[in-house]
Amino acid sequence: MALQWMILACVVAAEAAVAALLTLPAPRAVRKQIVGLTSMLLQPFAGILPFAAFQLLDIYWKKEHRLMCTSEICTADERIRFEKSMFKAQRNVILCVSACLLYWCIYRICKYNKDIKALEEMEKRLKEE
Repeated sequence: MALQWMILACVVAAEAAVAALLTLPAPRAVRKQIVGLTSMLLQPFAGILPFAAFQLLDIYWKKEHRLMCTSEICTADERIRFEKSMFKAQRNVILCVSACLLYWCIYRICKYNKDIKALEEMEKRLKEE
């Protein structure tokens, strides 16, 4: 069960590194190469979105069907296990949401860079006329 969360954590770490790399100041030639490579990788990496959505649905289903331990009948071990599972579920929700949010941020940063490049080319053509 932990393999999917390990994969998701690695993807989130990679997305965070790419987002940081895209937002760091760099010369135009380097930025152009980074944005081009990232743009090519965005489409295959879009598979993380349905994966994260499925994991969110799985967390929701498990939450709805989990035995609640709120009464006085529960032992201390049961209460600790219940709270631990709730903390893990919250951590996993944060992982899923951050994977989707970072993907969207990377997409928007690449789109803005492409728009800026297109506007610069248009400005250059208008100056030449």
